[in-house]
Amino acid sequence: MKKISISFLLIISFCILLIQPGSLYAQKDFKHDTAYYETFPEKINFRLYLSQKYVHLNFPATASGSELEYKANPKLNLGAGFTTNGISVNVFSGLGFLNTKKEPKGKTKGLDLQVHLFPQKWAVDLYVEAPKGFHLEPKGIAGAAANKYYYRADIKSNFFGLSAYRVPNKEKFSYKAALLQTEWQKRSAGTFLYGGEIYYGSIKGDSAFIPHLLQNSFPQAGINKFNYISFGPGVGYAYTLVIAKHLFITGSAVANLDVNISTEEGTKKQNKVSINPAEVFKAAAGYNSSTWNVSANWAGNGLWIQGASSSKDYFLPSGNIRIVVARKFNKHKK
Repeated sequence: MKKISISFLLIISFCILLIQPGSLYAQKDFKHDTAYYETFPEKINFRLYLSQKYVHLNFPATASGSELEYKANPKLNLGAGFTTNGISVNVFSGLGFLNTKKEPKGKTKGLDLQVHLFPQKWAVDLYVEAPKGFHLEPKGIAGAAANKYYYRADIKSNFFGLSAYRVPNKEKFSYKAALLQTEWQKRSAGTFLYGGEIYYGSIKGDSAFIPHLLQNSFPQAGINKFNYISFGPGVGYAYTLVIAKHLFITGSAVANLDVNISTEEGTKKQNKVSINPAEVFKAAAGYNSSTWNVSANWAGNGLWIQGASSSKDYFLPSGNIRIVVARKFNKHKK
């Protein structure tokens, strides 16, 4: 397992090096209003952070019943990294003292990669997620013992996607100041956003998603596989409020209208084509300067997808929450 993790880390680091330099080196000469934000090409930015990712699978109930919400149980990670010349490298680990060894909610294994890039006037999100192992809350639901969670080690979710949105006011608004800690937003500014997204995903289980004791309350009884393709345009807005040059609050939200093609499989196979909303959001708050950044940020997305078994939608949110302490240092010639 360690060999696989190390190999994967090396592959991802290499991919990031391939993806970023071309677009980000081109930003050296990008003209922006220095009264609004400042860049630091002569500095190297080091960071320490705590990171917690999440993936939820929400199945709609019949009539007015509550949704059935499967949750992954990922580790809380401690990470470190640096950014220089537009290239970022991060290393992280779910250390034992940060996570409960008994794992009462069950283990979640697999890949969860989210990459957020900001080349010139664009905000780009890449997703490669494949968690396996989900639980239901609260304790005692679906026939589990009163002091235990209902856990399904066999349920696996795959999610691959890309979203890209134009940032017209890049001359005054900086995503990097809020989310990457490499720039400093000194005055409040906002920007409209427009673009689109495309995703492919699947949810699989060795048996039906709906526990036997709850089958009468959910139209997905007997279904153990759900596939979907989702794509469509979106528009939104991002804004950073700056107080006294150093304190900031950033909010960014995009509403999409997607075409969804879904397939449910189990006792029979059913297809559905629908149009549903989707969201992509980012938020951050903290302290920033030419030297220090102490902040918290949250990036995520959510899809509503209709299946053939019900007029209600599956809801599939995922995201990443981080607490960061970063410092910029002057670079030496070596």
